[in-house]
Amino acid sequence: MREFERQLADMRAQLAAVKATQVASEPEPSGPGEPYAWGDFTWLNGGSRKTHNTIDTKYFTPQFDVDLNYTYSFNQPIDHTIVGSTATFRSNELNLSFLGVGGDFHVGHARGRLFFQFGERAVGIPRNDVSANHGGYDLSTAMRYLSEAYVGWHFNKLHGINVDVGEFFSYVGLFSYLQYENWGYQASFTSDNTPWFFNGMRMQIFPSDKLKVELWLINGWQTYGKFNELPGVGFQIDYRPREWMKLVLSAYVGTDTQDAPGRVRFHTDDSLLIRYYNKPSSKGLSRIASSLTVDIGFEQGDGVSAFSGTTGQNDIHNPAKCTTSSPCEQDFQSAMLYYNFWFYQNKFSFLLGGGFMRNPGRYLVLMPTGMASPGQPNGFSGNTGTSFFGWDTSQNISWYPSESITVRLENSFHHSNDPYYAGHGGVTGPDGYKCGGLYSPDNSISSCAPTGWKPDLVKDEDKLILALIFRL
Repeated sequence: MREFERQLADMRAQLAAVKATQVASEPEPSGPGEPYAWGDFTWLNGGSRKTHNTIDTKYFTPQFDVDLNYTYSFNQPIDHTIVGSTATFRSNELNLSFLGVGGDFHVGHARGRLFFQFGERAVGIPRNDVSANHGGYDLSTAMRYLSEAYVGWHFNKLHGINVDVGEFFSYVGLFSYLQYENWGYQASFTSDNTPWFFNGMRMQIFPSDKLKVELWLINGWQTYGKFNELPGVGFQIDYRPREWMKLVLSAYVGTDTQDAPGRVRFHTDDSLLIRYYNKPSSKGLSRIASSLTVDIGFEQGDGVSAFSGTTGQNDIHNPAKCTTSSPCEQDFQSAMLYYNFWFYQNKFSFLLGGGFMRNPGRYLVLMPTGMASPGQPNGFSGNTGTSFFGWDTSQNISWYPSESITVRLENSFHHSNDPYYAGHGGVTGPDGYKCGGLYSPDNSISSCAPTGWKPDLVKDEDKLILALIFRL
């Protein structure tokens, strides 16, 4: 009897040991997977190609970007000024286009981002936002050195929910504000004429590790302030069902016209990115991908109508008469398509693509600088009712010696139906200076362009861009 009890006790001990071994070998329960972490998305146009953070700490992840370019316009403008671009601003000069310093804060559920910007973009981008002239204070000066600045809170629900308040990148138009993340340097009309930043609040909801739904409540369409009283609202859906595919759907509604509170703007921006071929170890062709973006938008009310109405002459002195009973056409259609081919273990790439933009009403066209800007007697017309159509092509060769460095040589050609780009005579003065180049005794430029002088605007611009882009 005692022997039987001993054997039974041994069996119980062995069973307990087996159970303990099984429990120890089982994986720890894990929370929801981090969004998009399951795949390799470094190939995306408009996304970072870094696979890890160079420097990271418990509470702060720093970021440092440098974007240098030398751009040569074959129009050879004597004032070295490039018109109609948010990527290149000066011709035949070495340019510090962008210097970004900052990073991400993460303390428990609290999150935030502060990213300063210096260089030409710190002036070139804010000048496209005239909402800063609404009321007192110089909003463009106050905000120009901030590319992103927000604080927020992370909720551990679903696969994550983030609520952020401040200034953040819009990503409408697919191309990223930061050139390090793009296949090309000079974006097509679609990206260059849609917002780079928003001011307000956003909520990012991740129902799964493949899907993001982002909601916006913002001041307006790339504005620091608001033109009218209603805020802008919008959303973006980022869906990545497979490692080789990304679908982005965005929409925006707001009232963004000075002195026209009844004029409503609607815009939808949709992109499809596909990776067709992927052999990263190949020393020949190693990857092929494409990105297609299609935009449709319009304004309605207070004298304009979507996809109907009159289109006035392309003349700054003869604006169309836009009234409620006889509205002018005001809408936007654009598209861009790019193919990118990688070679030698993704160390080199070749880009080919382009796009077009049709914008009756010119409400989204980037306006020229200097004496060619609207309001000048011989400048480019920004009148409601005028039309604009343009198309562009781009080709480049890029070298990626490391995850942190991109060297790019690009050719970009743009054409418009109306004289728009800076010709050889420039857009600022007869000798290339803002005020005519006549010097006073104290060596300052004192006299402006003489009466009758006209900025030299042409329909075509062909330029070469050599860029060195770095990210820490």
